[in-house]
Amino acid sequence: MPASRTRHLCSMAAALVLTVTGPATAASAASAASGASGLGEVLFVGNNWDGTADVIKSSGDFAKVGRINVVPDKDQRMAEINADPVKWIYFMAIRNSVGEGHDQFADDMYSTPDGKSVVVSRPSFADVVSIDLATGKLNWRFPVAGYRADHMAVSPDGTRVAVSASTANTVHVLDIDTGRQLGSFATGDKPHENIFSKDGKYIWNMSIGDVNTALDDPVWDWTKGDRHITVVDATTYKQVKVIDMRQRLDAIGLKDFSDAVRPAVFSPDESKLYFQVSFFNGFLEYDVAADKITRVKTLPKNPATSEDRTTWVNDSRHHGISMNPEGTKLCVAGTMDDYATVVDRATLQEGPLVPASKPYWATVSGDGKDCIVSESGADQVTAIDFATGRKVTSVPVGDHPQRVRLGHVQADWTGPTGG
Repeated sequence: MPASRTRHLCSMAAALVLTVTGPATAASAASAASGASGLGEVLFVGNNWDGTADVIKSSGDFAKVGRINVVPDKDQRMAEINADPVKWIYFMAIRNSVGEGHDQFADDMYSTPDGKSVVVSRPSFADVVSIDLATGKLNWRFPVAGYRADHMAVSPDGTRVAVSASTANTVHVLDIDTGRQLGSFATGDKPHENIFSKDGKYIWNMSIGDVNTALDDPVWDWTKGDRHITVVDATTYKQVKVIDMRQRLDAIGLKDFSDAVRPAVFSPDESKLYFQVSFFNGFLEYDVAADKITRVKTLPKNPATSEDRTTWVNDSRHHGISMNPEGTKLCVAGTMDDYATVVDRATLQEGPLVPASKPYWATVSGDGKDCIVSESGADQVTAIDFATGRKVTSVPVGDHPQRVRLGHVQADWTGPTGG
């Protein structure tokens, strides 16, 4: 490679180190905003199979505040689907594959900065909608390209949301108030997680490939599609960098590992990425500037978990990772192994394995003290103390909770009055 090209790549990597979102960014922004007049900080819990979102306190006892119906237009959407054979085929395919026999109505969600609306991605309806928190009615609807909407991310200033259109290999970036598309960009196969840099200048997207096929043996990994991290400029939506973890995994002898990057979190100093991959009970550490995997953490297997990979939901083994604001502890959702655990970041030593039923996500409480995991198999969210690794409490929610996000509502809000 020419020396000038090498210097360019090194400079770009160094720049990216300074702009990647740290794990405390969302929590810090949320805490700051909660000090604004008339706003209360909450956690939104998306009940994917219910088509509802439970709103609970962001810390303390995590008591329920209210509930939202995120499919108030369900009859209209179903009529459209039933009238279009192609839409109907995809709708049923989602139900019978990634939906495990259920419709997927609430994948991801973020509130607007004023706490008046919540924006929700709805996989089975292939759209993103904004719902008025006072009335429960739709403010706007954006149909995504293709036939399924997935993970989202919100910009640090709360004005933009990025959503993965998983069957179209596209990420849309929308104005959070109007639903107007500001831009879009191409990704690898089946875009999944999105992360804004903390200065709002970059978006990172992780594509996971075809997770609903039965070709799960490592020898067939190549059939899962083109999976990589895409980094784009969040103003022009032009590609800045592509990171193919296949090459980085092979370089350290992990040729049998999947290169499908699942949930991920960055360190507070923005130099390290901690990420999960399909089929692996554990996570990896990636040095952004050095552009290499530096550590691998294998977590315990549950002896009751079948070793038949085709029985693992959507190629997951572990799905969900977060970090405390200080950057000293990681929290991992051991999805198919039915536990969650806090891991010391310096030593990578795990704490107690806290029993949890198919935990599907991990985030951080508003005060930064607890890890919050969604137990999709038990219809509850559970708080785990970062300091002790012990369970604090569990709170019942709706059917199949998945994404949990910090946000805001009006201080006296207890639920929509209509809709």
